[in-house]
Formats: sequence, C-alpha cells, structure tokens
Amino acid sequence: MAMNVGGPSSASQEPEVMLDINTTPLIDVMLVLLIMLIITIPAQLHSVNLDMPVSAPPTKKVDPVVIKIEVKADSTVLWNGKAVGSKADLEARLQEASLLQPQPELHIRSHAKAKYEAVAAVLAGAQRKGLNKLGIVGTEQFVN
Repeated sequence: MAMNVGGPSSASQEPEVMLDINTTPLIDVMLVLLIMLIITIPAQLHSVNLDMPVSAPPTKKVDPVVIKIEVKADSTVLWNGKAVGSKADLEARLQEASLLQPQPELHIRSHAKAKYEAVAAVLAGAQRKGLNKLGIVGTEQFVN
C-alpha cells in the first residue's frame, strides 16, 4: 500500500494557474508615494496675523464723593453730619451735588421712628435734581 502525498499523481499535468493579483508590490509603491507626499507638503501654520488697534492707557479711576444724608427720629435731616435748616436748603444742597462731576453717591440712612414724609422728601428731591446714585444704608435695623 502506497500513500500519495502531494498533488496529482500524473507528472504530465501542469500546476494550477494562480488567478489572484499579487498586491504586495502595489502596496509598497503606494506607501512610497504616500511618504513622498507627506514630506513635500509644506508645514501648515495655525496662526492668523491681525493688526489690533492700540488703545490709550486707562485713565485713573476717580472715586466719587460720598454724601451722607441722615434722617433722625424727630425727622431732622443731617447733611454729612450737619443739620439742614429747611426743605429749600436741602434742595439747594441737592442742586449743588447734581452739578459735581462725577456724580456723588448719596448714602441715605433713616431712623426707624423717622416719618416717612421726611425720607420721601429727600428721595424725591434727589430724583428731581437728576441724582441717581442713591443708596439706602442701615436697613438692618428694620429686620425685627
């Protein structure tokens, strides 16, 4: 008994024809072309040249004048600690304050027992004169 290892027993038959294309040389050529393309491409810069405007240096910040207006329990009005005689005097001081540049800040403090009429007169006078930098201070006394 003999065993046949290998192809057909007849030596006169030709080997089978390979029908597939050999792609190894094609891949090698493509890789070489790709490397040459990568080398020849110029480097891309990711910057954009802009001509920015030159600004003037910032001006010194001038702190506004703070005017403290206080309304006492007996409805007397104090302007920076000094009593204001009448409503006309208050209006005159508000007019002077409205002419200042920059506009001053008015810090208004009222006593808990002060009449609403006195506080409203100060607020309305400031509004009439065009003073709009108002602050109500000391409201913590009204919490209870």
